[in-house]
Amino acid sequence: MDMTTALFYVFSAVMLGAAFRVITARSPVHSALFLVLAFASAACVWMLLRAEFLAIVLVLVYVGAVMVLFLFVVMMLDINVDGLRAGFWKHFPLAGLVGVVIALEMAAVLLGGFRLSDAPATPAAELAQGNTKLLGIEIYTQYLYPMQLAAVLLLIAIIAAIALTLRPRRDTKSMNPADQVRVKAGDRLRMVKMDAVVPAAPAADVPPAGETK
Repeated sequence: MDMTTALFYVFSAVMLGAAFRVITARSPVHSALFLVLAFASAACVWMLLRAEFLAIVLVLVYVGAVMVLFLFVVMMLDINVDGLRAGFWKHFPLAGLVGVVIALEMAAVLLGGFRLSDAPATPAAELAQGNTKLLGIEIYTQYLYPMQLAAVLLLIAIIAAIALTLRPRRDTKSMNPADQVRVKAGDRLRMVKMDAVVPAAPAADVPPAGETK
């Protein structure tokens, strides 16, 4: 067993253990931190497979952005997990069975990709270009239309999420953007001519209490 194979088994074991702790940890903050560990281990596996671009994207997007958002949401909401975890072990056998079935289905589909003897040899000219450049060429040539379709679907999902959460509230003040666009300079500043202020007459001297003039 060479060093690459040993590191693969180490990172895979850490990733599986962290993924198991994600669903079994009692604290949601600990679950999110274990998920960060699982993503980091998956990025190390990608590095072993010489997919540096996918590894750095996994770290930057999921660990650096998505998981930070998860932690902020979990800590701000302060969810009571005790009520949510009620009946966890009661439904665990069924959930485990479903997970095993999904894992077997994925293994049956992806098993052909692990046959390294059937993989075509990569020319030396393509290896010199780097994985990132080759990935970009494949995405924007052979898979251009699926890439554009995925981008449109993500844009629709973003607009739908904004539309679902954008509700008028009584306790917030907002302005209509259309009214802001149609406003003119004269509407923002108005010159008012006022008469000069007449100084008030001096008040009469009032003697203190108990004294008379």
